[in-house]
Amino acid sequence: MKARHFLSLDDISSDELHGLLTRAIELKRKLKAGETHTPLLHKTLAMIFNKASTRTRVSFEVGMRQLGGGAINLTPTDTQMGRGEPIEDTARVISSMADCVMIRTDAHSQLERFAENSCVPVINGLTDDVHPCQLLADLMTLQEVGKDLSAMCVAWVGDGNILCHSWTNAARSLGFELRSATP
Repeated sequence: MKARHFLSLDDISSDELHGLLTRAIELKRKLKAGETHTPLLHKTLAMIFNKASTRTRVSFEVGMRQLGGGAINLTPTDTQMGRGEPIEDTARVISSMADCVMIRTDAHSQLERFAENSCVPVINGLTDDVHPCQLLADLMTLQEVGKDLSAMCVAWVGDGNILCHSWTNAARSLGFELRSATP
């Protein structure tokens, strides 16, 4: 079976997005209640950071530990990627050893090439096109405070950047109104 990737919010249906948010809120509740829940026991997430990060790295690494798994951090200087190894080769090697891969990189096309050659799921930790995991966190927060996601009117004021693009994807999926003002 071909691996299913999460490269943008467009990769999941509206029902799947709602289900993902509901499940995330439930897992957060279990954690706060002190319940042990380890569905990722003995699973490994390979995290590839071509762009540095604090919040993305910590959230993925802590999340894997809380769910029973482990994470390894890879940078271009730690691997052959920094010496010109083709993305396709890197994808085949890493996905043969890890259960999932999260990538934070520049060009979205690099992420897509990696995913095309990976036999395990690939998660977009940020590219120059979109930042879907950040939007999941934002939508989860809104749902937690009681917002009806499909009935919202969201205003985006600022650069027409990766977050604006991700808000556009979310609005299309969930059916809420998005008003953006960008230079």
